[in-house]
Amino acid sequence: MPHVVIPEAEAILDKEFPVLDKGFVRLVDYMGSDQRIVAAARVSYGRGTKTVREDQGLINYLMRHDHTSPFEQVVLTFHCKMPIFVARQWIRHRTARLNEISGRYSVMKDEFYTPALEALRTQSTANKQGRSEDALPPAQAEEARSSLQAGQREAYARYEAMLQHDLAREIARIALPLSLYTEWYWQIDLHNLFHFLRLRLDEHAQWEIREYAKVMAAITRAVAPMSWSAFESYRLRAASVSGESLAWLREHLPDESSMPKDLKEAIEKVPPTTPSLPEEPN
Repeated sequence: MPHVVIPEAEAILDKEFPVLDKGFVRLVDYMGSDQRIVAAARVSYGRGTKTVREDQGLINYLMRHDHTSPFEQVVLTFHCKMPIFVARQWIRHRTARLNEISGRYSVMKDEFYTPALEALRTQSTANKQGRSEDALPPAQAEEARSSLQAGQREAYARYEAMLQHDLAREIARIALPLSLYTEWYWQIDLHNLFHFLRLRLDEHAQWEIREYAKVMAAITRAVAPMSWSAFESYRLRAASVSGESLAWLREHLPDESSMPKDLKEAIEKVPPTTPSLPEEPN
């Protein structure tokens, strides 16, 4: 099928959408669309041979049944600017291709992330890796923010001084903190992008990376709206249950004919017994 141009995506191409205090996300390029996914699934190039309703139904089917390879036909390239600590969480998603600015080749800019006062919260007692819903008292928050800014100014001044004394950039950069902004080009297919968004839009993800995920979600919806709808329905706003729970539903729900189709299919997938290894021959 020919290259598909998506007006909604073209309207936001190369536009910087601000995130945090100095960061941004920009859609640099995209390849493919919902129609490419449908064509790949049907192994057909007869674009327009099916109705939009049928296309949405097929995409829903693919998402519901974990037929993921057609979604890999769509690729998005982002230009992102984020604090290094966000980048180090982001890089855990190893299914993308990226090029990051290098402190070995370039002098890093004097740009640091400073949280807004309302983002400064106490340590969560229920989640060891996150913050609570309780904000710091105003005076304590101001003190914390001022301390962060002072440390950033001091670190960058030392970095500049080392560069002026001809210390190699790759060594001088060691002095810079995780709040320094970095940039990269990040290219990923739609299947793996959905996995990234499912994890990073979750309320347990760090607030700062969720802010980036929200912008990327809106961009993704512009590129592939039918796929986004299926992802939202069957992944983002869905819940998974254990095999034991499905077995309980199979036993206790009175009438399978009244069940939603996807619940009935899920229950039918539960094997009645656990497979076991064959006995060794005598």
